[in-house]
Amino acid sequence: MTKNLKDSFNAPGSGRRPGAAAPGRQGTSASGGTDSQADGGTRKGATKSGVPGGTSRTGTGTGTGTGGAPPAPAALAAKVRTLAPSMTRSMQRVAEAVAGDPAGCAALTVTGLAELTGTSEATVVRTARLLGYPGYRDLRLALAGLAAQQLSGRAPAVTADIAVDDPIADVVAKLAYDEQQTLADTAASLDTVQLGAAVTALAGARRIDIYGVGASGLVAQDLAQKLLRIGLVAHAHSDPHLAVTNAVQLRSRDAAVAISHSGSTGDIIEPLRVAFDHGATTVAITGRPDGPVSQYADHVLTTSTARETDLRPAAMSSRTSQLLVVDCLFIGVMQRTYESAAPALAASYEALAHRHSPRTR
Repeated sequence: MTKNLKDSFNAPGSGRRPGAAAPGRQGTSASGGTDSQADGGTRKGATKSGVPGGTSRTGTGTGTGTGGAPPAPAALAAKVRTLAPSMTRSMQRVAEAVAGDPAGCAALTVTGLAELTGTSEATVVRTARLLGYPGYRDLRLALAGLAAQQLSGRAPAVTADIAVDDPIADVVAKLAYDEQQTLADTAASLDTVQLGAAVTALAGARRIDIYGVGASGLVAQDLAQKLLRIGLVAHAHSDPHLAVTNAVQLRSRDAAVAISHSGSTGDIIEPLRVAFDHGATTVAITGRPDGPVSQYADHVLTTSTARETDLRPAAMSSRTSQLLVVDCLFIGVMQRTYESAAPALAASYEALAHRHSPRTR
């Protein structure tokens, strides 16, 4: 991240539009402090209930924190995998305990779980709230529900890491399971309200810029080509200089999408900030809803954070979940613009048909 970009995060008035609540950061932060403490004071004006004075252009949120309905029991494990990297070590111990043994933890009081994990009662309560539950009692009810689901006869999971000497058949089975788990976790934790708002923004945009580098750059290209085939003006940018120079041209009728698994890639944050400052509606697809990229996103779509191993780097797991979100966006936009999108898609198929069959001479 460049020095200027770093400075922009600390500058007075930087970050979200005036009055906009920070996505997925309502209430207590992962470290137990307030939003302003966790973010170095950049998210001014955000409260648990929303916006004190003034109005924001859009509602933001990712389904974490204390706002909104608590996640369903089936989504608990996905929440833990997604949010654990941003937790303190003591909170991680609590999260790992409840995800690893929901039945056992459901039987414990808040004091009992604190003793089991070597933490404090306050840490247990903060962890419950970060996972989306108003309090520990609500978390216990979710744990009991999850335990009941696990006793319903579901087949045991393939959880072993891929080893260097694994037979290729085992590699296929383990990768298939990991991919399925990543997709299930992403679907369980995806905020459909935010998704719907992002679809509305893209469907009505005059122009759409999409930013991504590395593996995320491939996903950005995938989204751009999908949108182009249904008649929308969309361009993917992996070159940071071109991304910024294009972002400068965006206005209120435009949209910008940033794809960053870490949520902290400077080459992605900078063009999104520029687009944000010029009035475009901004969307972030990220595995870290509390990352810097969310500062400049009107809508945040959270992807699953799968467990990284030596033989399965983050680029693989993140790409799988990002592609699911991209497909959801595309189908949503296709539905909203069907009258114009269907003929455009048919025309693109017809234009390319001769490339998929032998030419006659």
